[in-house]
Amino acid sequence: MSDKQLTILFTGMVPVPGTLALAREMLPGVRVVSIVDDSLLDDVIAAGHLTQDVTRRVCQYALAAEDGGADLILSQCSSVGEAIDVACLLVRTPILKIDEPMAEEAVRCGPRIAVAATLPTTLAPTCRLIERSAAEAGRAVQITQVLAEGAFDVLKAGDQTRHNEMVLAALRPYRDAADVIVLAQGSMAVLLPRLEGWGIPVLTSPRAGMQRVAERMAAL
Repeated sequence: MSDKQLTILFTGMVPVPGTLALAREMLPGVRVVSIVDDSLLDDVIAAGHLTQDVTRRVCQYALAAEDGGADLILSQCSSVGEAIDVACLLVRTPILKIDEPMAEEAVRCGPRIAVAATLPTTLAPTCRLIERSAAEAGRAVQITQVLAEGAFDVLKAGDQTRHNEMVLAALRPYRDAADVIVLAQGSMAVLLPRLEGWGIPVLTSPRAGMQRVAERMAAL
């Protein structure tokens, strides 16, 4: 894989270090290029939904990634997943969403799926992605949305501990009412050790997504 290039599209600064660390671990020899525009997620949050302007800019970044020699493009942000669907129509380079493998695994784990997020702009697209994965697999699912409101702002301010406690508090009522818990944002993966004793699968996107990248790279 030493002659291959992965370009990662980031919409914020929070997930950059963790994602790049995974890439170094799981993609030895692959050239990793980052495109970071932290105004994209800010604009989605301000509008409360994915906008036409953000969609255009995401598409422009995908085109730039292709022009820059990417063999595979990875979209790191769940909030712009539907903009990536548009970008896929414009570039020849394959694009992978980091949360696609997580959504597929959630559908396999059982019909009662609790999806947790700290941003409503991430929660809704992730649920739609899971619904699409379920439809493709021919399975029916019941999705419960769990929003830890305010936790993302706390994390951006640097208080990881309080962020973690806010997410756990939001999830506890659903511990016995779900077959699987989906942590919709990569920044929530730090909670895995705290959730291991709950007795149900807890899924996150970063490692599963990067494993899919490794598989796709090996197949190129």
